[in-house]
Amino acid sequence: MLIKNQIPAIAMCLLLSFSFLTSCSSDDDGNEEPMPKTIVDIAVATPDLSILVAALERADLVDALNGDGPFTVFAPNNTAFIELLDSNPDWDGLEDIPVATLKSVLLFHVLNAKVMASDLSNTYVNTMAMGPNDEALSLQVETSGAVEFNGDAKPLTTDIMASNGVIHTIDKVMLPPNIVSLALNNAVFSTLVAALTDSRHTTDFVSVLSGNGPFTVFAPTNDAFQALLDSNPAWSGLGDIPIATLDAVLKYHVVNGANVQSDQLSNGDITMLSGGMITIDLSSGAQIMTSSSQTVDIIVGEATSDVQGTNGVIHAVNMVLLP
Repeated sequence: MLIKNQIPAIAMCLLLSFSFLTSCSSDDDGNEEPMPKTIVDIAVATPDLSILVAALERADLVDALNGDGPFTVFAPNNTAFIELLDSNPDWDGLEDIPVATLKSVLLFHVLNAKVMASDLSNTYVNTMAMGPNDEALSLQVETSGAVEFNGDAKPLTTDIMASNGVIHTIDKVMLPPNIVSLALNNAVFSTLVAALTDSRHTTDFVSVLSGNGPFTVFAPTNDAFQALLDSNPAWSGLGDIPIATLDAVLKYHVVNGANVQSDQLSNGDITMLSGGMITIDLSSGAQIMTSSSQTVDIIVGEATSDVQGTNGVIHAVNMVLLP
């Protein structure tokens, strides 16, 4: 079994053998010319990425990241991988992580495009990890204040150039998020999270929405919830909304058993988790008609629609849907 304190040593052996084979090439005159360094070459030559190299070997991703690209790799350092292993008592080393899980986690750190640090903005980007219906999982990028990825991973070194892309080293191994984690990590949905976790509920929404799904969630923004509270003079906060009403309203925002991206929306009725119906109308943009005669906009944009998690997809909406 490959255990934690063996990983760097094994990876260094890979480094020595790999460097011997690829460090140079000769032209017809016998002059040595350096080979272009791929993302894998650079990782192998970087001691603090030795566990990443071992993980790529175990997940059979070395050839993929030696490809033409361009790729962007958010590369966790050795400390980040040790912290990942320490987080699970069943994981003494990389060999204890199922290959499929490890491969998905690693691909969640890879973009199929070259993205420099100066290109980053508050948005979601598609990774090479796949969710339901083989949709690309979304990685959240936050640049307001400290730069963070996936909620709490921070950059250490940026813009390490390779022949087939760019590497940014980070301080944490990022786990692909489900729709609950996506909502928790996005400040735009903080009121929705508060509504879902209201202690008065008899429905455990966190457990429900952490299930296999897949789910499609039409997620009201903070502004949408504020507009709802402003519509009733007796409501100064979520706690003033009767819990039965809040429960019914929240269930009216979730489609169970379907992962519907924006380009898959079509005109017609959809049954919600509550049992109620909404109607999708694409005649004037992407809109929802509710049973209470609301016309609600699906907010289309990189940071608000098609936010893909491991068990479903989120679309932001500009109003709280009322059954």
